[in-house]
Amino acid sequence: MDVRIEDVRPQMVMGLTRKGTYQMIPQMMGELFHHLTAKGAQIAGMPTFVCHETSVEEVKRAGAEGRAVVEVVVPVSGKVEGAGDIKCYELPGGKMLTAVHKGPYEQLERTYQEMFSWIGRERRRVVGPIRETYLNDPRQVGPEETLTEIRIPIK
Repeated sequence: MDVRIEDVRPQMVMGLTRKGTYQMIPQMMGELFHHLTAKGAQIAGMPTFVCHETSVEEVKRAGAEGRAVVEVVVPVSGKVEGAGDIKCYELPGGKMLTAVHKGPYEQLERTYQEMFSWIGRERRRVVGPIRETYLNDPRQVGPEETLTEIRIPIK
C-alpha cells in the first residue's frame, strides 16, 4: 500500500450530515445527488464520506450504538442553494495522510489499520475528520476493482 502525505486544498461542497449508522451512507448520497440534480449544480469531483470518529475503535463503537456522525459531501463548482439539512460550504484542506484502497468496502479496515500504524510509528496525530472518497462506482466495477481514497488529517 502506498501511503503519502499531501497538502489538500479547501473545496466547495454540498453536504448532508445526520446521526445514526454508517449504513445510511448510500441513502444519504442518493438524497444529496437528487438535490444537486434539482438545483442544476455542476459537480466538481467524486462523492466523499466524512467520518467524524477518528479512531478504528470509535468508528466501531459509534456505528454499533447508532450514534455515528455521518456526513456525505460532493464537490461543486460555486455556491449552490441548500435545503433543510443539505448545506453548501467549504470543506477545509490541510496536511493529510493519503492512501488508495482497492477492493470491497468491507475490507477498508485493513487499510485503516495500516494507516493508523504509520501514524503511530511516525509519532503523528489525527487532527480532524477522516475522508473516504469513492473514486469509481461499485455498480460499474466489481467489488475487487472498487477504489476508495482515504485521507486522514494529521499533524
